[in-house]
Amino acid sequence: MPKKIIITIARQYGSGGREIGERVAEILGIPLFDKQLITDAASHGNLDVEILKKADESAANSLLYTLAMGSNVLGTAMSFGYKMPINDKLFILQSKVIKDYAEAGSCVIIGRCSDYVLREREDVFKVFIYGDLEHRQQRVRERHPEIKSSQIMDVINKTDKRRSSYYNFYTGNKWGKYDNYDIAINSSSLGIEGTAEMIVSCVRQLMAD
Repeated sequence: MPKKIIITIARQYGSGGREIGERVAEILGIPLFDKQLITDAASHGNLDVEILKKADESAANSLLYTLAMGSNVLGTAMSFGYKMPINDKLFILQSKVIKDYAEAGSCVIIGRCSDYVLREREDVFKVFIYGDLEHRQQRVRERHPEIKSSQIMDVINKTDKRRSSYYNFYTGNKWGKYDNYDIAINSSSLGIEGTAEMIVSCVRQLMAD
């Protein structure tokens, strides 16, 4: 395993995946990329960042359903005068930005199908974070007091469905399926700190080999 490592983190809503990623990045002293991806994608494609934010993590029926991702798709679509949906533009631009991040050095990348985008690299450690439903409900309740208790399950289900649809649509793989990742961890068992430490331990072992 090369001395550079890119850690991709996919996560269920309420599992604490983003906070775990932040902690992993902090312990290892490497950058974390999350919402910044949208801003960088907008800059890369000269698009309005607010428009891209609205399209973030949503799936739309489009030409990319049957075509492989990549710059050739964008070129082909444009050459035939096809007006590419904003969701597809976002996915392509974010994929380019993710590859740039990975090329630049070690980092942690949250979501955005990053495990799939970087699937051909050998220096990627792919993580999926899940959690017990009770703990996820409690976490959402604590972090988002504005959400009514009666609506929490609906928010969890809809958010997970949106993430799953986005991932399945653009990758052709199944979100959360174990063989898409190097490790899947139940954060309810270890907590934020314990889960982060387990990931760091795995990464350090890989880099030592």
